[in-house]
Amino acid sequence: MLAFPGRPESTSLTTMPVIDGELVSSWSSHIDVLDPSTGATVATVPDVGAEGVDRAVRSATRAMGSWGAMAPRDRSAHLLRLADAVAAHADDLVAIEALDVGKPVRLVPAEVASAVDKIRFYAGAARQLSGLAANEYRPPLTSFVRRDPVGVVAALTPWNYPLAMAVWKVGPALAAGNTVVLKPSPETPLSTLRFAEIAAQILPPGVLNVVTGGIQVGQALVTHEDVAMVSLTGGTATGKAVMSAAASSLKRLHLELGGNASVLIFNDADLDKLRDSYFMAAFRNTGQDCHAASRVYAAPEIVDDVVDIIRSVAETSPVGDPFDPGVLVGPLVSRDQHSRITRMVEDALSHPYIERVTHTDVPSTDGFYFPLTVLKNVRHDDVITQDEIFGPVVTVSAFSDEKDAIRRANGVSQGLAASIWTGGIDRALRISKQLKVGTVWINTHGETVAEMPFGGMKESGFGRDLSIYSMEQHTDLKHIAIHVSDA
Repeated sequence: MLAFPGRPESTSLTTMPVIDGELVSSWSSHIDVLDPSTGATVATVPDVGAEGVDRAVRSATRAMGSWGAMAPRDRSAHLLRLADAVAAHADDLVAIEALDVGKPVRLVPAEVASAVDKIRFYAGAARQLSGLAANEYRPPLTSFVRRDPVGVVAALTPWNYPLAMAVWKVGPALAAGNTVVLKPSPETPLSTLRFAEIAAQILPPGVLNVVTGGIQVGQALVTHEDVAMVSLTGGTATGKAVMSAAASSLKRLHLELGGNASVLIFNDADLDKLRDSYFMAAFRNTGQDCHAASRVYAAPEIVDDVVDIIRSVAETSPVGDPFDPGVLVGPLVSRDQHSRITRMVEDALSHPYIERVTHTDVPSTDGFYFPLTVLKNVRHDDVITQDEIFGPVVTVSAFSDEKDAIRRANGVSQGLAASIWTGGIDRALRISKQLKVGTVWINTHGETVAEMPFGGMKESGFGRDLSIYSMEQHTDLKHIAIHVSDA
């Protein structure tokens, strides 16, 4: 079996915010960070308050002049060095991410490698911003388009993929010439702080600042007068609050919000492929994934087979200590998250027509473990169908025909992602065109790549992470028109 890093000592953790390229320790208020597998406090991080936010934004504002004016190839070189540094500290980051979120340590290396790949992608994209060719579209004017950086970007990241989401936010913003003040979730700040400490050795002071704290820190960041853009990945309710707070100063917004992905499985689907793919699609990260394959609709002829497949995957996925290399499923991230999912499942099971088909055990500890759960015969208007679960719970029901499958898939307020499982390419393309989501996977579910955009429709937000489109959204378009007289 491959060797993986062990549980890190608390004394080895980076717990200080990074402002103007320095770890800053002079704070009076602090927040406890818990190990989800035990419920014990493993670290405390500062709550920097509005004063800390202001310091960070002022630092980012000072750095904008030189970073935004830097030649793209030089920004690219900084990002390539950052990618190399993150890769060199991969074991450290793997251990911290596993501790902080409760992720199984055997699955985290792929996340860190993906983060490195995305930094390298944006290093290349920094040199490839596109625009219209200069031309005389209205003689005697010669016109061309500039893409200028927006300015200081406030980035707010969630607790489920703290390191990955930090990179998703920082990569396009920095590549386009912006500076960043990033606030990680107070529940999982540790890998982001370590990333910021690494970045401080590579990037000029003030280019990337990381602050920590609760709701008040987020509010101060979103409403700060010198912040030009707010980029959030989080829940829909949080997105609405951020949108309202940012409205008074008309800040540019990028919101990647709740998911509730649908999975449409037709009677010509390859069920062996479904079985092989389903753990990573639904139960990776204990189901705490915005595009988790949690809302399953199957053709009536195969719905019982689909239930058996998902039940088998759930019941054969080892749950336990994240630092046990044999474990595939760790705890939920917090006590609040555990209580929320417990309430959702209990409410669902109060309906006599819903059947729980799984019987899985979890460790008897003070950690926030929840059994992998498959619910059968859930109806479309049930709360557990309409609301994003964000945990290791899958609902399965039958659709009557293709039209009904599309109606059910689109019949929720969210529109982030979906998958279609079928042997017919005509059907796959026909349905994918009708689904109101930002990403459709066909005969797979959940993979993202740096080159392709990721984001939602409806209450799943607007704007796109990843790809050149994300970088373009971190720029302002400027038309330059030159009156050229005839010689």
